[in-house]
Amino acid sequence: MIIGQKQVLREVFICLLAGGHCLLRGVPGLAKTLLIKTVADAVDLKFSRIQFTPDLMPSDILGTEVIEEDEHGKRQIRFIRGPIFANIILADEINRTPPKTQAALLEAMQEYQVTVGGVRYPLERPLFVLATQNPIEQEGTHPLPEAQLDRFMFNVTIAYPSADEERRILAETTTAKVAAVTPVATGAELEAARLLVRELPAADNVISYALRLARATRPTDETAPAVVRQWCRWGAGPRAGQALLLGAKAAALIHGRSVPSPEDIRAVAMPVLRHRMLLNFQAEADGIDSDQVVSGLLESITP
Repeated sequence: MIIGQKQVLREVFICLLAGGHCLLRGVPGLAKTLLIKTVADAVDLKFSRIQFTPDLMPSDILGTEVIEEDEHGKRQIRFIRGPIFANIILADEINRTPPKTQAALLEAMQEYQVTVGGVRYPLERPLFVLATQNPIEQEGTHPLPEAQLDRFMFNVTIAYPSADEERRILAETTTAKVAAVTPVATGAELEAARLLVRELPAADNVISYALRLARATRPTDETAPAVVRQWCRWGAGPRAGQALLLGAKAAALIHGRSVPSPEDIRAVAMPVLRHRMLLNFQAEADGIDSDQVVSGLLESITP
């Protein structure tokens, strides 16, 4: 269904196994939405798509309370569940809605529950939020707050396909043939995989490397390399270290290994750290992006 984009598929799959949430960034037409819908079709879970627009309200995501009358004329309040009550949620063009609506996802993504009218409603596990974002269009968009970005375990960047891959896309998507996707996993199996990832042991040197990388992203830390001190204003918090370890465990598992290595940490460092490092004005003036800073960080902080 998806031609090429092997690295993107791998990172999304690692995030899925680790029980995290994923933000996909890329220009229009690179199959961001199609990829997420394909993931939903490949598992036997409830899928919900939310098209984020400027007039979207938090109640459009969480649900709303309505007053109804029964057959005896007695009024009662009933909660109508919103699209957040699903297992795989596509938050399409998440930066097109104001922050108050973006924040409606915060409690769900972190605590797996929503609170409406003072009543807490638990969400079914697994819960996998995949959001898409167009990085080149700024008019009419609202950048995600740092607290919202930190809830995403991975920030996956989708690049243009290669010439051969684009030729295949043109040849295979302009015919009458329609590709079909059948479920290959259930929700219970995905939940068991998530628990298995957490049960994998991590050696002290792996934990230490994840800790060193996370702390080295902070320009005020004594271990921060020059690339961080020069171009970063804020670094990653403790959640980044957790994401590095869980991502490394999931990466090891899909390669048939029961113990993660420092190389697994390095393999997931880019999608984990690129959205958790806030660059300064000097970086913007020098044309430096977060990927370049993370690359420099990985060169400086070795296992």
